[in-house]
Amino acid sequence: MSQKMRESDVHEFIRSVGLLLRRVRAAASSHEISLSENLVLSRLEHEGPATTAELAHAESVKPQSMGATIAALEERGLVERKPHPTDGRQFNIQLTSKGAAIRTSTREAKYAWLSNAIAQLDKHDQATLFAAGQILKRLVNL
Repeated sequence: MSQKMRESDVHEFIRSVGLLLRRVRAAASSHEISLSENLVLSRLEHEGPATTAELAHAESVKPQSMGATIAALEERGLVERKPHPTDGRQFNIQLTSKGAAIRTSTREAKYAWLSNAIAQLDKHDQATLFAAGQILKRLVNL
């Protein structure tokens, strides 16, 4: 395969994955949660309470940017600040029950759309897709 062909294949692959991700996100767009807000909610759901600095570091953004994201989530009642258990100068950010419900609803909407789309593929394409998922998992761990 020529270098030109490979570059084209890689470009098309990136484009296809991007389109799939956008479609999956669009399935849950009724919640009007931005990607960065969703990442924070997901991290809090899976890892528990964290400080603004910890969340900023984990998402590779500036603390000021994370502060704005947290403020927006807090304003909508999706997260709340609680005093840090050992450092009185800091606050832990944690998911509220409303935030947890939004996460569940968002995840279910994405899963439902993707499951329905996959169900429309023939069995061979489904098997190929699931095998590709395993390859992608290995690829991101290189």
